[in-house]
Amino acid sequence: MTDGNGTGLRAGRQLSLGAFLLESGHHIAAWRDPASPRAAGLDFGHYVRAAKAAEAAKFDLVFLADSASIRGFDSPSFPFEERGVRLEPLTLLSALAAVTERIGLVGTASTTYNDPFNIARRFASLDLLSGGRAGWNLVTSSNESDPGNFGQHGPVPHAERYRRAAEFAEVVDGLWGSLDASALRYDKASGVLFDKEGLHPLHHEGHYFNVRGPLNVPPSPQGRPVLVQAGSSDDGRETAARTAEAVFVAYQSFSEARDYYGDVKGRLGKYGRHPDELKILPGVFPVVGRTEAEAREKFESLQNLVDPVVGLGLLKTVAGGIDLSAYPLDGPLPEVPETNSGKSRQKLLLELARRENYSIRQLYLHIAGARGHWQLVGTAAEIADQLEYYFRNEAADGFNVMAPQLEWGLDDFIELVIPELRRRGLFRTEYGGRTLRDHLGLARPSGRRRFAPIAAGSSYSEAAAE
Repeated sequence: MTDGNGTGLRAGRQLSLGAFLLESGHHIAAWRDPASPRAAGLDFGHYVRAAKAAEAAKFDLVFLADSASIRGFDSPSFPFEERGVRLEPLTLLSALAAVTERIGLVGTASTTYNDPFNIARRFASLDLLSGGRAGWNLVTSSNESDPGNFGQHGPVPHAERYRRAAEFAEVVDGLWGSLDASALRYDKASGVLFDKEGLHPLHHEGHYFNVRGPLNVPPSPQGRPVLVQAGSSDDGRETAARTAEAVFVAYQSFSEARDYYGDVKGRLGKYGRHPDELKILPGVFPVVGRTEAEAREKFESLQNLVDPVVGLGLLKTVAGGIDLSAYPLDGPLPEVPETNSGKSRQKLLLELARRENYSIRQLYLHIAGARGHWQLVGTAAEIADQLEYYFRNEAADGFNVMAPQLEWGLDDFIELVIPELRRRGLFRTEYGGRTLRDHLGLARPSGRRRFAPIAAGSSYSEAAAE
């Protein structure tokens, strides 16, 4: 069904919005902004304020990233959030669940340095405690500083990470369906605590994992947590089509976003899935002003705080370990080898630098805020125009909003852009339900598995999140 303009927007369809809460904000220099609280990333009250503001604005969810090691020792100015110093997401989200009522709670956990049973149990617990508001952002880990914290000598190779991730997701999915809510009887009169017919041991025996089950946490009102993924490699696209219910992805242009959207949605059919079963939510970094000049001034005030050493460190982190410190800052980007980590993001940034003829300095300033995601600087109407265009023309189902500075950046978006989106009929004025699935328009899973197991004997090579 199309709208009156002949676009692909179905009647009544509205966009989804996530609030990506990153410590002081997404700009690399946000911590230096006078409005940023000291040690914002370790301040629970800072997160409470942001989560409550997003909930009052009726965002679908708040989202937390994660890392498993400290890095960036080469500069005393490199911000904590980039070094990897941050609160553990599940612990923080559980605390936020107690001070919010409706907003979804999505956290990142890696398949590379965890076990499926523990991840399944933690997210099921968050889901139950929050009344059905949890989501798991499934990622693999490629940071070179992570392995030493887990008894390993080096990063796991790209293909190996993804094979493990595919089996990991299958096990977690099976565990989430292994204990029926009806199994817990609590019948005091008869003395029956639970019905064993509601227990479904998994007995998974695979290449990476042997897991008996069942899980010891019952399902929440939404059935099971929403499975979220990130990444745009071919492996990531195939896994998204098979297993994901929402995808966070980074793109620089409409053509790239629309190509990705069409490709991934087009793969769903072979897994027996409908396009509406997967929500594609590109990251967007909006700097909003009441005038273009005000928006530009806000953006430049942050850009002027970027230390060159920090900029080079950011490039190394975001672009898969590429070290450009030996090259002139205002010279062209040299030829660089492909690395084992972050392949899709690395490819995106290198193509951007070639296309725009960026110097090294220009490239790190370009990603200092959005980190390779879509960057918008302008008035509320201008930003709403762009979001609407992507949404109506099958390039996005919504957006993961990356506030440049979490104090004023999120407030600006809520105060200025949200009313503009509502005026156009593109965003809700009230929640229509209480669970994350309700907000995203996703059905409650039926059956004990949400997606079919990978065939016996498979190498698990078709799936992974990046």
